[in-house]
Amino acid sequence: MTALYLLLAILAAGLACLVFRKPIRAYFRFRGKRLIDCPENNAPAAVMVNAKHAALTKGTAGLRLKDCSRWPERQNCGQECLRQIEAAPESCLVRNILANWYAGKSCVLCGKPLDEMNWMEHKPCFLAADGVSYEWSDIPPEALPATFSSHVPICWNCHVTATFRRKHPELVTDRDWKKTAAN
Repeated sequence: MTALYLLLAILAAGLACLVFRKPIRAYFRFRGKRLIDCPENNAPAAVMVNAKHAALTKGTAGLRLKDCSRWPERQNCGQECLRQIEAAPESCLVRNILANWYAGKSCVLCGKPLDEMNWMEHKPCFLAADGVSYEWSDIPPEALPATFSSHVPICWNCHVTATFRRKHPELVTDRDWKKTAAN
């Protein structure tokens, strides 16, 4: 009898995988913040697709926005920007835009290559001309194109060091390492 229950459970799981495969794939394909050019003003806008709705309607036929950086002022727009997402869902994903920008770059302070992105822990950061460093999550996605042209990449360790140095200069001692090594 136990074997029969086990067989029924395996068959049910297999059937569930077949039935829910496309909705699950659609959900994962359309989740996450995306950066698009707003058709109304041709300026960058950060949007989120309603991934649950996309999953329930099985993909691009049911795409609609869940959030937009131009809302609530423009909440009743025609959502023509969805065509950009339908045409290239992966290339407008903020995570992929950041990974492409950092690819092949090195930290301007220590020279560490920034090719490997660790999205859970030590993410690469930006250094502004005034010496202030920022985590990319501190910058609104719609401001990323301007940030790419005005900031340089730094690694997480240099960001932490620069932030500490800026916030607590009284605790930092600068030494001339060449002079110290000569003694």
